[in-house]
Amino acid sequence: MPLEADLSRSRLGKLIEEGAVSVDGAVVTDPRFRVAEGAEIAITLEPATESHISGEDIALDIVFEDDDLIVLNKPAGMVVHPAPGTPGGTLVNALIHHCGDTLSGVGGEKRPGIVHRIDKETSGLLVVAKSDRAHHGLAAQFEAHTVERRYLAICYGVPDQADPRLHGVKGTSFEAGNILKIQTHLGRHKNDRQKQAVYFNQGRHAVTRARIVEPLGNPPVACLIECWLETGRTHQIRVHMTHAGHALIGDPVYGGKRKLAIKSVGEAGQAAALAFPRQALHAATLGFTHPVTDEVLEFQAPLPDDFAELLHALGGSV
Repeated sequence: MPLEADLSRSRLGKLIEEGAVSVDGAVVTDPRFRVAEGAEIAITLEPATESHISGEDIALDIVFEDDDLIVLNKPAGMVVHPAPGTPGGTLVNALIHHCGDTLSGVGGEKRPGIVHRIDKETSGLLVVAKSDRAHHGLAAQFEAHTVERRYLAICYGVPDQADPRLHGVKGTSFEAGNILKIQTHLGRHKNDRQKQAVYFNQGRHAVTRARIVEPLGNPPVACLIECWLETGRTHQIRVHMTHAGHALIGDPVYGGKRKLAIKSVGEAGQAAALAFPRQALHAATLGFTHPVTDEVLEFQAPLPDDFAELLHALGGSV
């Protein structure tokens, strides 16, 4: 019985060009070769090579793991993948060390399959593939927007449909249940390539929804919100909430520093918000269908200590 290889189109194309594919016993090196019905195709796969990325013994908060995937609760401050500015100390370095020989190979290399990311200073849940089959199955779910991703955030102000200002912000509307919907395009900022910006005639389609979990302050000057994504663009929640006038507390790129009124949150609350060193954003819920077993999985990650302390300082009860 033939084995299920679960190879991507790009990987198959590369294998053909390398002479690893034969049709009826003859090696084929042209990816455009037309195969006749009933032809026998053989693919020679070499053992997965070691990754060029080195493993590092970094502690991981593992929520779930099996032969095909691993779900982790990433701490704030950890980068997901090595880059020129952060060649080490990343989640991928930690996974290569932790998984070792259990990585069956993604794209022919013993490396974890990153199908989505969260920002360095955002905490919370990530799923990572350990095999090609899981990688392709998870990627397809993310592309189809069937993965459930819910975030908790603390924003300035209260995004309430009773606020007439919000009804005048282009791209924002409200759905039943006082759910704020933000629908725009997102693309690189024209003057700062490290930032994303809202557009309506260019960029990629992006939809974020948010609901009030708990207003904070008396009278309310901030809010614990739950956000969920219909699309998954870089910095999407942060950019969209800023566009709506409700930037996330602590966001150094999009939020700025605002003083919350002492009469509403007290001196301790004001100081805690001003001192919070990162965007108050946590990937709290992750749900998907296991790409191999078809089991429906859902995971929750508790608030990290710094987020919970900020919420408490602002009078939150959640």
